[in-house]
Amino acid sequence: MATSYALQAPLRSPPPTRGPLGGFLARGVPGSTALGPPLARCRPCSRSSVRLSHGGAGSLASGPRRGTRKQNRPLRMAENGEDKAHHSSEGRASDSERAQEDGVDGADESVRKRIRQSTPSPQRLLRPQSSPPRFVSMDELLETAKGVTNMALAHEIVVNGDFQIKPTELPEDSLEKRVREIVHKAFWDCLSVQLSEEPPTYDHAIKLVGEIKETLLSFLLPGHSRLRNQIREVLDLDLIKQEAEHGALDISKLAEFIIGIMGTLCAPARDEEIKKLKDIKEIVPLFRALFSVLDQMKVDMANFAVSSIRPHLMHQSVEYERKKFQEFFEKQPNALDFVTQWLQEACQELTSPGTAQQGDPSSEQAASPGPVTIQNHAYMKLLKWDHLQRPFPETVLMDQPRFQEMQQELERLVVVGATLLVTYSASAPGVSSLAGFAEKLKMVVRVLLTEMHQPSFNLSEALATIGEKVCAEVTSCQAQCGFTPFSADKEGVLKGQIQAIASPDDPIRKLVGARIQGFLEAYLVSGLQKSLPAIPGGLGPIQKELEEVAVKFVRLVNYNKMVFGPYYDAILSKMLSQEGSRGSASS
Repeated sequence: MATSYALQAPLRSPPPTRGPLGGFLARGVPGSTALGPPLARCRPCSRSSVRLSHGGAGSLASGPRRGTRKQNRPLRMAENGEDKAHHSSEGRASDSERAQEDGVDGADESVRKRIRQSTPSPQRLLRPQSSPPRFVSMDELLETAKGVTNMALAHEIVVNGDFQIKPTELPEDSLEKRVREIVHKAFWDCLSVQLSEEPPTYDHAIKLVGEIKETLLSFLLPGHSRLRNQIREVLDLDLIKQEAEHGALDISKLAEFIIGIMGTLCAPARDEEIKKLKDIKEIVPLFRALFSVLDQMKVDMANFAVSSIRPHLMHQSVEYERKKFQEFFEKQPNALDFVTQWLQEACQELTSPGTAQQGDPSSEQAASPGPVTIQNHAYMKLLKWDHLQRPFPETVLMDQPRFQEMQQELERLVVVGATLLVTYSASAPGVSSLAGFAEKLKMVVRVLLTEMHQPSFNLSEALATIGEKVCAEVTSCQAQCGFTPFSADKEGVLKGQIQAIASPDDPIRKLVGARIQGFLEAYLVSGLQKSLPAIPGGLGPIQKELEEVAVKFVRLVNYNKMVFGPYYDAILSKMLSQEGSRGSASS
């Protein structure tokens, strides 16, 4: 996924002694780390006003807006019902207004698109308004969206150790890619024509040298003063223009210098591309290759900046995310609607009569659960979430893909565990303990369930195939070890039991699922400070995979608690006090 991120680093720090840019960065030159060109910033916008309801939808209210480039005069707004612009000619005014309205419509659509992409809970747009609308400026709205983006990026850097910024790759047959190719081809063809003239025209070439110069300077750290002066001296555009005017410009010499600087600054992974640049003799292909490698170096620089700030960000990520969310919450007070609903459902499930078992000593605790118990139960609900029909709680929205991935892995493990449990129960007692057999059988089942969550996947057909494969593996193993082979009737029973796992109501599947949920909940209650709880009976074959999911789940939950714990405590405190008041009134 190629995404442009904006991150305001809370701390500037000296680079490590070795970095992916190699060269001077590897020598540990002192200086602060810059985020580099690929990390985009938001551009300033006009001070329009936006009417925000508590449903999150925005509608443009009256206020000055930016129209065309040439004219920045006020527009006639439909809400005001009056003309704020005065023109000397009615005909010219009409044309100008139409042009400006077209520009504003395009700008409005762009802003609405950014709002939709940046709002954590887009489903809120469908909710009824619960309070009168309020006004915020467009700058405040975009600043809030930028803050949410920064918070999401900081969270991704901290939580995902493998996070990297990747270059944008357009779809092969997309219109945007075709337009880009046409425009680029036209530009390079124009440059080729200029350089083939007698005498050559270097206008475009000098502009490209200027862009290369600025890119190289952006790679430098503050301590690279000698290299900075060298680049500015050799790539002095005024001097290059004078040389071009007098026919003394040597493009090949400039290219040689540029390639040398790129080789000094690039990461070791780019050494091969730098060598190839030296073999290109034609000017136009050389410029194209230079810009291609520079684009790759920009991505390297951005990833180097990410790796540099990660240790510092981890030390203050909790406060940083909480601060950014608070800024968002202040501008959109209903940003915890789905969180409140999520916690309320967890509380109701724990206090419902069916939750507390008769004769269970913990039934009294279940009738009046504490905040920690409710939170843990709420987190467990995320592993059985309907992602297509229900909006995800706002405070865990940034981790929704991770929770969904864990949910799918657990659903897969339930089917794998149930299949292996049925197989080992039907096989000879010593088969499951044979070296390598259990892993081989598990691998066969997991491979056939790889696409379990694809729309075209048919679980019944897959389990029928798994039944055939499992019976063949068990029969082969029993024959090699001298056990009595399966009879036709017993083999048919085993295949039927495996195929029955396709039903969510299958007793074996429900048993395995309940034990997995119990294991995860026990580990969540104990926290990461203690060792993993004992694996429940029958789950031994999937112990490794289950423990990996458990560690990921509990780490994610504990981090989320540290960031948003104060919000959860406030919501639950109010919720439990209301429950207590209702209980006292009813008694």
